[in-house]
Amino acid sequence: MKVYLNGQFVPEEEAKISVFDHGLLYGDGVFEGIRAYDGYLFKLNRHLDRLYDSAKAIALDIPLSKSEMAQAILETLRVNRLRSSYIRPVVTRGPGDLGIDPRRCYGKPSVIIIAKEWRSLYGEEVSQRGLKTIVASTRARPPDTLSPSIKSLNYLNNIMARVEANYAGADEAIMLDTHGFVAEGSADNVFIVKRGQLSTPPTVACLPGITRETVIELARTEKILVNEEFFTLSALYSADECFITGTAAEIAPIIEIDHRPVGMGKLGPITQKLIQKFRTITGIPATGTPIYE
Repeated sequence: MKVYLNGQFVPEEEAKISVFDHGLLYGDGVFEGIRAYDGYLFKLNRHLDRLYDSAKAIALDIPLSKSEMAQAILETLRVNRLRSSYIRPVVTRGPGDLGIDPRRCYGKPSVIIIAKEWRSLYGEEVSQRGLKTIVASTRARPPDTLSPSIKSLNYLNNIMARVEANYAGADEAIMLDTHGFVAEGSADNVFIVKRGQLSTPPTVACLPGITRETVIELARTEKILVNEEFFTLSALYSADECFITGTAAEIAPIIEIDHRPVGMGKLGPITQKLIQKFRTITGIPATGTPIYE
């Protein structure tokens, strides 16, 4: 595999940045996760909008325009002869001194693009049978400290939630906000189904996921009512269905939360319908940017 690194394509074992890069030292940078399906980049422009919005929020000037970044991503896929993959553009503050002041960084920010062949985060078998989850004691970042809309390189609280899931032998962890409302998974958005209606936390408490907004659009075309609202742990436990969404996870059903079965403890009909609908809109010109003209 070859990695895009500051305008050049280098073998992955030679893709290196300085140990003084503030992305490494302080998590000072932003990233995106993008999927390619059967020769098409899914909702590339929306992902680029979020990347550049995150960079603007932390006062990081990306040294490529959006169109240049899009071309760099496409070329990374072409160089690696990929059609279906996961793509990770990363922009760091760049190398500097050992203080946190971004003004002490010298040179341009580092731009890295990694593309790997990818199928499913949890694997087809797990995605079909459903995930077993826990509710983590680690809380989601409160928006009065750092906006959840910023997809930065500092994912430590998400990692701590993931560590809790690992120790519990669970597939994923769900985090609450500081008020006790359901916020998000360690790397995904959360939906519940109750009496045929969907509910998902508003993005004031979680990352505005591209797959999340896609699911909302799909549900509404199917005449399924969607509520963006705060809900508690008891609503999570008593849901008829529950699933998570994300670029890597796509739509993954949850069948157990804290050893409590969700609904009938198996893939529910609304979740199944949304999975099927989602698969019909990936890898097509209507939602994708072609990799190979």
